Amino acid sequence: MDCVEEEVDFNWEEYLEETGATAAPHTSFRHVELSLQSSFQPGMKLEVANKGSLDTYWVATIITTCGQLLLLRYCGYGDDRKADFWCDVMTAELHPVGWCAQNNKTLQPPEDNVYLRAAIKEKNSDWTEFLIKELTGSRTAPANLLEGPLRGKNTVDLIVVGCVLEVRDACEPNVYWAARVKSNIGGRLCLSYVGLNDPAYDMWMFYLDTRLRPLGWAKENYLSIKPPTDLCDLRSSSEWTEALEEATAEALKSPLPLEVFKDHADLHTHSFRPGMKLEMVTPKEPFHICPVSVTKVYNECYFQITVDDLTAEATPTCVVCHADSPGILPVQWCLKNGVGLERPQGFESQDFDWADYLKHTGTEAAPDVCFPNASQSRGFSKDMWLEAVNPLQPSELCVARITQVKGRLLWLRLEGLTKPLPDCIVDVESMNIFPVGWCEANGYPLTHLQKTVCLPQKKIAVVQPEKQLVPSQPPDAPLNLCSSIAMDTGLVNGKYCCSQLFINHRCFSGPYLNKGRITELPKAVGPGKCAVVLKEILTMLINSAYKPGRVLRELQMVEDPQWNCQEETLKAKYKGKSYRSNMRIVRTADQVSEFCRRVCERLQCCLNLFGPTIVSDKCPENCFSQTKTKYTYYKKRKVGRPSLGENAQDGDMTKPARRRKKRKAIFVQKKRRTSIVGYQTTESPQDSDYYYDDEEEDFEEWGSEVSSSSTREENSFKDVPKRGRPPRRAALQRRATHPGPETSDRSSPRRTTRSVSYSQNQTAKNTKTESFEEEDRLVLERNPLEWSVSDVVDFITSTDCASLAKIFQEQDIDGQALLLLTLPTVQECMDLKLGPAIKLCHQIERVKVAFYSQFAN
Repeated sequence: MDCVEEEVDFNWEEYLEETGATAAPHTSFRHVELSLQSSFQPGMKLEVANKGSLDTYWVATIITTCGQLLLLRYCGYGDDRKADFWCDVMTAELHPVGWCAQNNKTLQPPEDNVYLRAAIKEKNSDWTEFLIKELTGSRTAPANLLEGPLRGKNTVDLIVVGCVLEVRDACEPNVYWAARVKSNIGGRLCLSYVGLNDPAYDMWMFYLDTRLRPLGWAKENYLSIKPPTDLCDLRSSSEWTEALEEATAEALKSPLPLEVFKDHADLHTHSFRPGMKLEMVTPKEPFHICPVSVTKVYNECYFQITVDDLTAEATPTCVVCHADSPGILPVQWCLKNGVGLERPQGFESQDFDWADYLKHTGTEAAPDVCFPNASQSRGFSKDMWLEAVNPLQPSELCVARITQVKGRLLWLRLEGLTKPLPDCIVDVESMNIFPVGWCEANGYPLTHLQKTVCLPQKKIAVVQPEKQLVPSQPPDAPLNLCSSIAMDTGLVNGKYCCSQLFINHRCFSGPYLNKGRITELPKAVGPGKCAVVLKEILTMLINSAYKPGRVLRELQMVEDPQWNCQEETLKAKYKGKSYRSNMRIVRTADQVSEFCRRVCERLQCCLNLFGPTIVSDKCPENCFSQTKTKYTYYKKRKVGRPSLGENAQDGDMTKPARRRKKRKAIFVQKKRRTSIVGYQTTESPQDSDYYYDDEEEDFEEWGSEVSSSSTREENSFKDVPKRGRPPRRAALQRRATHPGPETSDRSSPRRTTRSVSYSQNQTAKNTKTESFEEEDRLVLERNPLEWSVSDVVDFITSTDCASLAKIFQEQDIDGQALLLLTLPTVQECMDLKLGPAIKLCHQIERVKVAFYSQFAN
């Protein structure tokens, strides 16, 4: 048996589950948390269009933010929050303060807001005096965040490729030079000095690094603008100057917004003096801690540290520091924390003692007050996992494990490197460490672990029909018609990989699959990752179908809540068009056999058509006797909608009646409810289902609904007043800030629900209202915009989603927030699976339809 190192697809979730490891908490990475925040800040003032009044506006204050949603309060309400309202930056009419004056628009309180007008009138005789007092000393939201291409963008997203900013010199803190952004990976910037286009000199810095400043900052603060000290000889003085002038002129046409630098930390005043000794993580190769000296003090913010080296011929290693620089430590820190301290080069004694060393050099130790909090760990602990920058190759990010935590220092073991490195040492505030999943979220490659794979035979991905071998048997052994191949969970990559899965060509293919196409498929697929092998086989079966779209829909019904699954996208082509749908596929080897059986049942084919069992001659299921019009064995299990031939009697050889080609959705009421207080419905579903009145559905219509679902949801509820409290703000912020490509996939319905629509233009309003049957329509006694949280809970309790009412109570969802809910939001923010989410959205849709028909006009 050969064991080899093999490159495998790395999945953080699988790895942590398989090893029982723990990821470092996301909140421990302060710089990443800041990068996800909105560019809008609480306290900013805006001019907001008054509803129902043409060309009149009033000033509002930002109370809080949630992605692209802003919670606003009209000026005049003071600390009273009863009239706070939500609005979407991307759709609401918002302007910076002063816009009305520039465009001859009227500033006045909303005419229908009697309370606000009375409150202002008590304080001032006219609106102008009130606004002057209200706006004095306040700050407005930047115009470029409310209009144009930067509208609604996060701070990090404002930094685009080609932007120019200034970088402090690594050796001289009073010298700056311009650099151009070559790439922006979640706030981690690849920079190249202006005038120097050699990639060998590119730098990687997080956008919050104190060395970065906006273009023109050095000149405004009377600092020098010079090429980098260690690179100035690479170009002539005139070449440097010409490149800077050209870059500056180009950058001023679209300057980098100053909001980018709003979260930069202010430098504190230090207390260091020349000659002081301290300990520090080695600057260039952060694998050790060594004695260093303060050799120069530039000003109250910056000082220079030099690594102690007693050899006369050595070139000193110097670094510019400030009071909060990571990696600087007081004398005796290593001794107190049980960490080895590197002896200075040229130091004769084998045992290093600080008291002797200070006496020998005639220097003093820097006092403890000079150092930041040395015990802050920010929630990191030993054996946690994260992603970290390779200090010797800054463009590379690696899987890393914390091997020890001492005070505010972490020792990280970088995994997957071709040449292993010693554990590197980083500060807890370092901007070169990131949470698990950061690279995947930002589309950046991650260097991960190499896994050892032991194979008893050569790995075969796909075995063609003519190459498939039947296990040999002794001559006198009885004929084995069907042999089972055990799932060896240790064969490849642990429990997430399986052995070969076989496609048995002689087995009954059922009503959906073409027998001729099945015989052209390979006889085996694998071994490999369970989800990959199964997806490959399912794709083959889909392409072997008479109508691939129908098989796609049938496969969506194969699910078990107890399975460990991952969602995969399956595709089909039919009549020149492409369709796609999502299916949950098992991930672990112990569930593969049952999954294969369920798929075969769903497709009404032989249970041995594919799976871990190989059929050598006749199938023990005796499936060879089955035909397309006679398969009584396979109608024992009825799932969901009536399937082809389910109504046929045993032995009935007659052809089924001719079916209509277009399907028609039929809504089946299983239980009815009577009216309740606050809202009425003549009949509402307690437990409902959908089926179709034909078997050969026209998949084109269903496929078009799936492909357009994302668009409908993105345009959802633009006409609904953006008021109320959104559910689970942190989750909403992540969705609004980083919309992923999976949104449309996750929202694709497992069953086509015709009565649920998400388009909000006027045409869609009418269509939506008409799509509900009279018996399913709500009659509301009160505008849902006025519902309290308890009203919402009462309504949900009255429906067939009563078990979810507690979620609405916990997340404080009132009527205004209810109208903002969409299918993707419900799935993510409430942690619901697709089935319950669609069921809940149906009830929410009933409220929206009633809102439009009764109150929207």
